[in-house]
Amino acid sequence: MKDTRRRWLAIAAVMFGVGWGANQFASLLIAYHQKRGLTISVNEALFGIYALGLVPALILGGPASDRWGRRRVVRPAAVMSVVATLVLMVGAHSTPLLFLGRFLAGTASGGVMAAGTAWVKELSVPPYDLTAGEQSGARRAAIALSAGFGLGPLVAGLIAEWGPLPLVVSYVPHLAVMALVLPGLWRVPETVHHAAGLGPSLAARMRVPAAGHPRFLSIVTPLAPWVFGSASVSFAVLPSIVSDRTRGFGIAFAGLIAVLTLGVGILVQPVARRLDRLDSSRGAVAGLTLVAVGMLIAAWAAGLDSPLVVVAAGAVLGAGYGFCLVAGLLEVQRIANPDELAGLDAVFYGLAYVGFAFPIALAELSRFTSFTVLLLCLAGVVAVCLTVVASYSRKPLRHE
Repeated sequence: MKDTRRRWLAIAAVMFGVGWGANQFASLLIAYHQKRGLTISVNEALFGIYALGLVPALILGGPASDRWGRRRVVRPAAVMSVVATLVLMVGAHSTPLLFLGRFLAGTASGGVMAAGTAWVKELSVPPYDLTAGEQSGARRAAIALSAGFGLGPLVAGLIAEWGPLPLVVSYVPHLAVMALVLPGLWRVPETVHHAAGLGPSLAARMRVPAAGHPRFLSIVTPLAPWVFGSASVSFAVLPSIVSDRTRGFGIAFAGLIAVLTLGVGILVQPVARRLDRLDSSRGAVAGLTLVAVGMLIAAWAAGLDSPLVVVAAGAVLGAGYGFCLVAGLLEVQRIANPDELAGLDAVFYGLAYVGFAFPIALAELSRFTSFTVLLLCLAGVVAVCLTVVASYSRKPLRHE
């Protein structure tokens, strides 16, 4: 059994690598501004176009892997993550290539996230793993993604701040990570056993009836955008707001905020799991409460132009990210039937990545008002979502 018990680890390692490649760009936004002269609006558009590649890949990749198998989706998507990084390296001084590279990175992430999350969950139960608990699959997938999202921008930011050829060399560590994790992907067993094309068609699977489940609509839908909404505001917006106060180490500071946000997100996940209950939405309520408080602290940081308060905001938003991610994944794992697990994962991640549009919206709206006002408005929207979720925590939430 030792041979099969850790099969999930190879998929989690690939998710870590793809997460690294997806988010390494976050700490380089200031570098492109300083060294290429790209405006804040262009930078945020480069950050956000990732979601334009990711969402269609999620919509297609999750149901496709439910129909034809995890391997057929995850393998090419993981290779595409490498291609995306190579395009970003070649396009160091070409804005169109940067947009292409970011789009490809999003497509790769979309292919790996839903199918990979489902694959990890399926390899975290018997007969593949006799020791895992009910929540192990969701926990393992969440930690792998969060660790990659956090370490990628930290390493890239440190190299960009003090290394040679920063807009090229900063991407090299991701290539090294993928070289280490990709070979193991080809040794992982398939867990979808109707991969020859049997069962419902791809079009039928894309409908994902479980997305209409009352618990999904009342808890997951208002929760999901704040998973990456909280994180993206923390590491893509806040460092830029205080860039005048962090001259000389601004790129490294951006990397620090990214790893702080996502590191705290990992550390709080055991607490988030313990809060989870079938008959209560208290994990989701805790997550949204933390996000609302984090947005208020972020608004305070913008008003004071204080890097130290940005650090505090990043930590609280990171805790909100971790709680919301775990709460959402556990709800999906609970609601989905086995043959639509990746499809419902895809819907969840698609809603979660709506949050990647927040930095773009904030950058555009900042021409009309201050970031302090905008962040206070975001806190108000979070409060509305929190009210919706909390109202259902007082009602029976039986699993159907």
